[in-house]
Amino acid sequence: MIKKKQKGLNPRVQWTKFVIVTLLYLAFLYWVGSWWGLLVLPFIYDVYISKKINWQWWKDAEGPTRFIMGWVDAIVFALVAVYFINLFFFQNFVIPSSSLEKSLLTGDYLFVSKLSYGPRIPQTPLTMPLTQHTMPVLNIKSYIEVPHWDYRRVKGLGNVQLNDIVVFNYPSGDSLVNEPRWAAADYYQMVYSYGKQLYDQANPPVNLDSLTPLQQRDYFAYIYALGRAYIVQNPNEYGDLISRPTDRRENYVKRCVGLPGQTLQIKNHIIYLDGKPNKEPDNVQYTYYVKLKNMLPEELLTELGITQEDLQSLNTSGVMPLTAKAAKALAARKDLVESVKLNTDAPTGDLYPLNANTGWTRDNYGPIWIPKKGATIKLSLANLPLYERPIRVYENNKLEVRNGQIYINDKPANSYTFKMDYYWMMGDNRHNSADSRYWGFVPEDHVVGKPIFIWWSHDVDHPGFKGIRWKRLFTCVDKIK
Repeated sequence: MIKKKQKGLNPRVQWTKFVIVTLLYLAFLYWVGSWWGLLVLPFIYDVYISKKINWQWWKDAEGPTRFIMGWVDAIVFALVAVYFINLFFFQNFVIPSSSLEKSLLTGDYLFVSKLSYGPRIPQTPLTMPLTQHTMPVLNIKSYIEVPHWDYRRVKGLGNVQLNDIVVFNYPSGDSLVNEPRWAAADYYQMVYSYGKQLYDQANPPVNLDSLTPLQQRDYFAYIYALGRAYIVQNPNEYGDLISRPTDRRENYVKRCVGLPGQTLQIKNHIIYLDGKPNKEPDNVQYTYYVKLKNMLPEELLTELGITQEDLQSLNTSGVMPLTAKAAKALAARKDLVESVKLNTDAPTGDLYPLNANTGWTRDNYGPIWIPKKGATIKLSLANLPLYERPIRVYENNKLEVRNGQIYINDKPANSYTFKMDYYWMMGDNRHNSADSRYWGFVPEDHVVGKPIFIWWSHDVDHPGFKGIRWKRLFTCVDKIK
């Protein structure tokens, strides 16, 4: 049977196919910089030329075997194709929250290019396609951590630019608890919050301003230990404490508002880079105190882009996120609205770094220098909390403080040279965004890709056909400034 098929083949056509496929495959190996793939060439040769292996043996079978294997073959091919396309070229991403509204809306589906910044060689290559970290229904890990490859990025079309909207892995997602109800919680925020509550219950208030940098470090280390112990000792509530590799952490999307080597400061909610104000997004939002006289009609809500989530925020906290244009339009409706006032309340605490007493708020933050690859910074106990996580966690160094002296990899250190570039990411919904102000720098090895266009958009407040946002379909993300 096989011989008859071989006789019917045109050698010239087969050799042409083999040469084309081989050249494309070699170009791919050159691009990703790995020649281990040459081991596959004999199999490509066999598929097109020698045909020693009957790759589709099941086509000669009868009964259910042929039917079942036909479906298995199609499914396996589809999964493998999707795996490589998602890994090296593009993937889909859905906006799950309102942190970028009104630039990107909840329910927008994005076409995310891996080529824009260069795809990463997977750190955990053995993973189930179309999953990030957990198998649906089964609720188990969808990847195997062995082998684990070091970070490497192949050449792309460019680099992250200022004000780009970027998809990246959640930096604080290295540690988390696996109880589903806490899936969206930031582990480090939880630990410090619980630790402080436990400490305050048993001790008099601490005036952090009166403590030296070393005393502050000891205090926050104790707070962290208390909070971590509380979580570990309550597995029924929090589950197990687990970790995830970089490429298996949750995907986030924010706007890059600070590049490597720049000094960022937020003054009265305006971002300054190296002392110069950065352009705010066209649809930037802040929360406003709004007092209503009457219910807002549906038509006005739609016109101003006010969602049910925004109304819920107004009902529970008295503020709602609005663009400057929407706030002005709302204030003009004297028949419906008594007053609209910008929310300038911004309490300290819960901001990065969590183990320092900075006095910063979400609207007045910094200055903070963003690490750049190859750049060296002087280290002190005062600025160590800012850079400890990049040095210890992201760049895998042992960092300790002994008797007031900083040690890196068991050697005294007064400076450090960074191995990677870092970025500062923030949402356009500035008062309703968990971003770099809360969990710090985004390392380059966490960058996933760049959204190119919105291929589908559906308003979560309007189910069915009515909720389709036709005007947003195939909108270019680069035009959302």
